[in-house]
Amino acid sequence: MKVTVIGTGYVGLVSGTCFSEMGNKVICVDIDQEKINKLHQGIIPIYEPGLEKMVLKNVEKQNLFFTNELEGAINESEIVFIAVGTPMGEDGSADLQYVLAVAKEIGQKMNNRLIVVDKSTVPVGTADKVKATIQAELDKRNATLEFDVVSNPEFLKEGDAINDFMKPDRVVIGAESDYAFDKMRQLYTPFTMSHERFIAMDVRSAEMTKYAANAMLATKISFMNEMANICERVGADVNNVRAGIGSDSRIGYSFIYPGAGYGGSCFPKDVKALKKIAEENGYEAKLITSVEEVNNRQKFVIADKIINKFGEDLSGKTFGLWGLAFKPGTDDMREAPAIYVVKELVKRGAKVQAYDPKAMEEAQHFYLKDVENIDYKNAKYEVLDNADALILLTEWKEFRSPDFSEIEKQLKAPVIFDGRNQYTTYGLEEKGFEYYQIGKN
Repeated sequence: MKVTVIGTGYVGLVSGTCFSEMGNKVICVDIDQEKINKLHQGIIPIYEPGLEKMVLKNVEKQNLFFTNELEGAINESEIVFIAVGTPMGEDGSADLQYVLAVAKEIGQKMNNRLIVVDKSTVPVGTADKVKATIQAELDKRNATLEFDVVSNPEFLKEGDAINDFMKPDRVVIGAESDYAFDKMRQLYTPFTMSHERFIAMDVRSAEMTKYAANAMLATKISFMNEMANICERVGADVNNVRAGIGSDSRIGYSFIYPGAGYGGSCFPKDVKALKKIAEENGYEAKLITSVEEVNNRQKFVIADKIINKFGEDLSGKTFGLWGLAFKPGTDDMREAPAIYVVKELVKRGAKVQAYDPKAMEEAQHFYLKDVENIDYKNAKYEVLDNADALILLTEWKEFRSPDFSEIEKQLKAPVIFDGRNQYTTYGLEEKGFEYYQIGKN
């Protein structure tokens, strides 16, 4: 099939590349000429395991193309995906200006029947706005072209997005016509041949499904962090509690690991947006509000433990930090706990020595660019030099089985603050470490 994907951010580039992997002709469009130029040079703007190799292979096979010319792309295509950003507005709602700007341009430039697909995470009712915007532009041209607007939310985990797309748990399609359902089924059949995972529904239900999924996962995380904080106060071990409840098949082990809070591009934004959607429709979403409040508080738990240990005045203290990205497998630092921990420590006079396998550039040039007293190191053990403690905030594989003898040797004293409860089974207290974790100490 011939497909256009508008937007070469995380969702757009992964989606377009995976569609091209199945032999479709895919044109990825972006208004950022510099980004397009870099993609032509084989420079991938985001880090995602396996993505670069797949992009280069499909460009070479002439299945995947990049351009900033929308008109030519959409008029060579049957299906057009809108995968532009929907940033959070000041009031917490999703900002649809980029989605609707694309819809307007599609209406101005389309010359054949199209299926227009909302791939961006958008509020319920967005498809109606996209449809009205396209139709208004067609009316101005006195054009009678047919088109469908479809909702196809993405369910990609950063760090495992290629696998998620190629072997999806489900493909959710919201549409209003058999023609659109048939075309979308045809496009996704290669991804769902081993199991029937194509779920057809109305458009508004599809739009809501994405928010509901992310809110449910965020709820599990905040619930477990709430349990961890209670466990700490009553003397229970949250790691044992997690094992006890995770063995219940109705609950499961996924997303019940206590930690320093969720971050990234989806959960924080989508929880806020869902809360706003409820408010706009006369409903107070108390559970969703609490999920957000618990998470906001959780991002300061590790900093609070450090302050309780060393005092409010951290002048002269140095902390080695492992992990800046909000999760392993990505360079994404949006709403990462590391941002909050670093700022809390530095404003009290501390120095931070940080290392992350992929997110160093993001930290230096964007998320922590104005923060002084942070020194970026090239290797994990370098951050320990003359440090008062080690802080772990991202559970990268290379941090899983460290040399604790080396850690003890380099630190001023053997103190570890573990924001991911990664070392709970290593018996660090018996090895002479002061070991602080979520839900304990």
